[in-house]
Amino acid sequence: MTDRSHNSLANQINQAAASPVPSSLREPLGNRDLACEQHGPYASTGVRYMGRREVWTPCPDCEEARIAKDRQDAAMAKAAEERDRMQTFLHRSLIPKRFIGRSLDNFKATTPEQIDALRITREFVENFDSHVARGSSLVFSGLPGTGKSHLATAALQAIMPRHFGLYTTCMNVIRSVRGTWRKDSEMSETQMLNVYADLPLLVLDEIGVQYGTDGEQTILFDVLDRRYRDMLPSIFLTNQDKKGFKEFIGERTFDRLTETSRWVAFDWPSYRPTARKEQS
Repeated sequence: MTDRSHNSLANQINQAAASPVPSSLREPLGNRDLACEQHGPYASTGVRYMGRREVWTPCPDCEEARIAKDRQDAAMAKAAEERDRMQTFLHRSLIPKRFIGRSLDNFKATTPEQIDALRITREFVENFDSHVARGSSLVFSGLPGTGKSHLATAALQAIMPRHFGLYTTCMNVIRSVRGTWRKDSEMSETQMLNVYADLPLLVLDEIGVQYGTDGEQTILFDVLDRRYRDMLPSIFLTNQDKKGFKEFIGERTFDRLTETSRWVAFDWPSYRPTARKEQS
């Protein structure tokens, strides 16, 4: 404990003693030498309250250690709270278990194209507030196994817990909206559409796997048009090229995405055969 810290503690007691409280309630007792079992002798300042209870400043080294421990305990409690909050967010985000823990840092980018895809995704995450303000989105297009889901779920996890998002597939959106048409449904169609429309970030996977009927296009248009109007960003994943993507989602939806989204082509072979070799 430095002399400055000791003097500061003593000054606090002296200031408290000098505060405008009737002298009959607070009586300065001056200084006296005390000894701490752990740190040895120290100077203590005392005050008598209401003529009875005496309070003497504790060992400054012990007090400093107590304050440091309180701060450490508070930091550990806050960290535990943040971990619990993050786990809640991960559970609610519906990210598949396989992709929990995927990050931008563990994405293997070796080719210029992969490095560029990683750079675009990292910029999207690091400047997410700006993308929210502009309502800008990303479209990841490429064959299965090229890392689209890795980068998309990594982005989703990277914005947590400051922002909340949801991972789902195109078919899940269509099924959940159609499910509200049942008489026993607990949610209305509007309420279900709002679930997808109000999210800070929506990751929509497997666009183009279905048939792309007029009914499916209408549901997707309702979701994406609401996000477009409210300027909310999304990440879309598809195995289709631009022509196939447009045919599936419909011209109206494609027109909106063209205005707000950046197309990122994952034009490289699947990583899955390599991953199997590395695991064997």
